Amino acid sequence: MNTTSTHVDLDDADALQEADRDGLLRASAMAGAQVRATAAAVEEGALDPVTGGQRPRTVVWLAGRGPAAAAGAMLIAVLGGIAGEPLVAAAEAPPWIGPLDVLIVAGDDPGDRNLVTAAHTAVRRGARVVVAAPNLGPLRDATAGRCAVLEPRLSVPDEFGLCRYLAAGLATMAAVDPAPRQPIDGLAALADDLDAEAVRNSVGREMLTNPAKTLAERMAGRQVLLAGDQPVTCALARHGASVLLRVGGHPVAAAELADVLVALRDGGPAQGKAAGFGDPVDALFHDEQIDGPPPDRPRVVALALAEERAVLSSRLAGIGGADLLVADDVGDTGSASAADDTINGDRTERQLATLAVRLEMAAVYRKLARG
Repeated sequence: MNTTSTHVDLDDADALQEADRDGLLRASAMAGAQVRATAAAVEEGALDPVTGGQRPRTVVWLAGRGPAAAAGAMLIAVLGGIAGEPLVAAAEAPPWIGPLDVLIVAGDDPGDRNLVTAAHTAVRRGARVVVAAPNLGPLRDATAGRCAVLEPRLSVPDEFGLCRYLAAGLATMAAVDPAPRQPIDGLAALADDLDAEAVRNSVGREMLTNPAKTLAERMAGRQVLLAGDQPVTCALARHGASVLLRVGGHPVAAAELADVLVALRDGGPAQGKAAGFGDPVDALFHDEQIDGPPPDRPRVVALALAEERAVLSSRLAGIGGADLLVADDVGDTGSASAADDTINGDRTERQLATLAVRLEMAAVYRKLARG
């Protein structure tokens, strides 16, 4: 395995742990613990203030940025077709919010002006409010105890908080709408899946069967495009690009797969079939001493759900430097995992959360590989 592009060998567990001065390996592996803590809060009655009563007119997910906003986009894509009411994403409180609505305030900053103002407005107008953020300072004062609270119980950097927001959204929807019912044992199964993914990506596991290390290695020294073919995987791609930049220091673009395929096949800045050349003949007769170095070819990582595998594999056929990333694929083999590595079921949210953890741990390995 070529590791000349990194300072630390990704199969050197001791060197990686020595480079992990900020505890990122542990933080990125805590998604399951965050989901389990959210499930425990629900069992203890955290959502009782919003449970019962008539079905809401709308459910509004209010988040300004980061993993909270990405989680909202995923929840709307997953649940929008089965929920009994419209699901709306917003950055500010809608002017029409009132006693028939549910507002979920999600974020990591209890002093965020938009979150505080929205929570205050919604409480004053009689809406049911769920705080999926630290219930401190201005945010706590704005709600004056008239809300349900699903604040984080574990100290984890917000860049690794996507799965906690997903769990909070799933639990809230189950509490206010019987259609997308997600029982607590569903959250427990999700937590088990995420724990299993963290074990697969653990620092002591070799690259051959470690999907996060494999992904990090394939990105080394390359331009990277994360792509999705539907709204939910496009949202995941944007989250992956954000965390790879924020944690791994690796600039990554996120785009729709259709746009990527057009660029690679029809003469974009980096082609797929011939290492960056619009015509295969140009690649054959290219002389670096005369023509300079060949154009860079980006690494394309297409994020997919299990049911998309066959279709997207066909669409990516013939595209050099393209990988299809599915939740139950493991390591360097690029094939479906063995029975002891499979995720627990094929629910969309479980696949998304598993891929999110993989991308987050790959971002950590990209950072640690630089030493």
